[in-house]
Amino acid sequence: MNSMQVQNAFFFVKAFGYILRISRFSEKLASGPSLDDFIIANSKIEKLNLDLQNTLVTNEKSKKIPYRRLPEWLKTKVPVGANFARIKRDLRGLNLHTVCEEARCPNIGDCWGGGEHKTATATIMLMGDECTRGCRFCSVKTSRTPKPLDQNEPENVANAISKWGLDYIVLTSVDRDDLSDGGSEHFAKTVRLLKKKAPHILVECLTGDFQGNLDCVTKLATSGLDVYAHNIETVESLTSCIRDRRATFRQSLNVLEHAKKIKPSLITKTSIMLGVGETDEEVLDAMKELRKVNVDCVTLGQYMRPTKRNMKVQEYIAPEKFDYWAKIGNDLGFLYTASGPLVRSSYKAGEFYIGNILRKKII
Repeated sequence: MNSMQVQNAFFFVKAFGYILRISRFSEKLASGPSLDDFIIANSKIEKLNLDLQNTLVTNEKSKKIPYRRLPEWLKTKVPVGANFARIKRDLRGLNLHTVCEEARCPNIGDCWGGGEHKTATATIMLMGDECTRGCRFCSVKTSRTPKPLDQNEPENVANAISKWGLDYIVLTSVDRDDLSDGGSEHFAKTVRLLKKKAPHILVECLTGDFQGNLDCVTKLATSGLDVYAHNIETVESLTSCIRDRRATFRQSLNVLEHAKKIKPSLITKTSIMLGVGETDEEVLDAMKELRKVNVDCVTLGQYMRPTKRNMKVQEYIAPEKFDYWAKIGNDLGFLYTASGPLVRSSYKAGEFYIGNILRKKII
């Protein structure tokens, strides 16, 4: 058999196989479902899809009840004003950071601009914008190895703040667990320089827990500040799932208690977020624990999710409930309780402090 015959035989076998497959397909098609069967099946599928869609919509609505549209009482205006613009310009020029911007605080324009009582307040974030901890509620960047400290920062901060015409300044910082002293000396140096250049400005320091190192707390408490603040953030039962694992409720209480013992004239202050899944009983217990260690001031505000990467809001607390907590705080003996949906640990700090502490001539 020559090559032409082999090629013809190959094509014949291939054609025969093709004809055989068509024949088998025709037989299956003849014995298969009719057009009516397809129409009936399609109508059943459409009904199933409609039922499923209705179920999903119902479930979706029920799941989204806690995350409904932002209530009117939580909406704020776009920040404007000469004081706001000047502070922002100076911050960029000196490479300084504020927690107001990093944490996306809704009150930035009101605080920097002075608000209705014309008491301008700003919150400067020291030691960079990279935190060694990763709390679920916070939008500040996290890094195990943040950039080295800027040794010029204390001088730059003191110079800038002394020119801004502020009445009250809050100095805070990222957590720097990578440093042996948690950055407490850097913090204290900034306070000393600021008080030297602008002794009229009231200084609040909102610190971390320094991993429970009370020597670091002592260093800062004796630096010349007016208010020592450290936030417990939430109730004890939720601490482990909301804050970084290195932060504990009891450790935070120890920090506040030690600062008061070292310098009894200090005003101690903390903050609690609401709307993260806490119960009323737990909030009351937390406030009682704070009074046991002689914390003077407490702020309560609504948690608002800064980014989609952060934990969700569990509940939007009504303004009337915040009024209730303000009364409870006063009844428990706090020097002042700032409680409201938009209240933050440093929100209108000067107004609250001057209006509620200085007027009572407590310091």
